[in-house]
Amino acid sequence: MKAEPMSLGTQIPELKNSPIAWEDDEDTEALREALPSEPMCYFNDHEFAHGTIVAGDGVRLRCDRGVWVPEPSSPPNR
Repeated sequence: MKAEPMSLGTQIPELKNSPIAWEDDEDTEALREALPSEPMCYFNDHEFAHGTIVAGDGVRLRCDRGVWVPEPSSPPNR
């Protein structure tokens, strides 16, 4: 059984946050290129490693080389 991702709430603009690349965002690669080469993501001043999944603002987000990408919810186990 997998643990639920850490719930972080809403990004606070005054704190350090990595961008979120929504599905309709055509500039995802441009966002990645503009970021430093380290694969860390930030959410409200907290640092997360590449591949970390968190819950923020009602969606699951996965850190992908400095950019948060929406992570689909997994179907319930039957």
